[in-house]
Amino acid sequence: MQVRSITLVRHGRTAYNKAGRIQGWVDIPLDATGQWQVEQTGRALRDLYVTSEPAARQLVVASDLTRAQQSAHAFADPLGLDVHVDGRLRERHFGDWEGMSMDELRAAFPDDFDLWMRGLGGEMHHRAESHAHVGARGWDALRDWSHRAGSDTDLFVFSHGALIENTIQEMYGIGERFPDFVSITSMRNAHWARLVDARIDEDDRWILVDYNHGPALADTPAWDDPGEAPGPGRVNRGDAQ
Repeated sequence: MQVRSITLVRHGRTAYNKAGRIQGWVDIPLDATGQWQVEQTGRALRDLYVTSEPAARQLVVASDLTRAQQSAHAFADPLGLDVHVDGRLRERHFGDWEGMSMDELRAAFPDDFDLWMRGLGGEMHHRAESHAHVGARGWDALRDWSHRAGSDTDLFVFSHGALIENTIQEMYGIGERFPDFVSITSMRNAHWARLVDARIDEDDRWILVDYNHGPALADTPAWDDPGEAPGPGRVNRGDAQ
């Protein structure tokens, strides 16, 4: 027995995202723009997958890092749902590089930075967690939570870009089948991927039906500058910094 769908949601923007800094396990909250983003995403997810499916149940799980939990609550609180926390869903650990900006990394470690950008593992020289380990713990968490409810339930998981990317690659065995494959595209802030039960006589078989999906506003300049957003949900330009 397993849930009928899994929706993997990346957290909203943080000050580190805006500045181009490596977050990893640094526990930084959403900034004002990020909070606005997850409110838009929470509403879109409810409209698409909750309001339209009144008979379905929802199970909500989040990484133990603040930015993911804030994102989960933006979706779950209006529904009166609990948010369960699981440390296996936290972001990839980037070792000594955490807190550094891309420009700082490029200047301090030009060779390793270049290797990292080309998917050749330069970050591993600085105590970063391996892609395989990230994907394995993420997939372990998804398997666990997907079996805690039945086919009348949709699982919503709020996590991080590298965790989601590596977990999906692990689920489909991409690294084993294609050793030279670098990575799938990391999702934008407050975007999601969705998987549905393949409905065959085996558990843990999923069809990826959506990736890097966001609300309609995400395709406008307002997504990174909510002062441009129409309506009462807009954020003042000064508050979004």
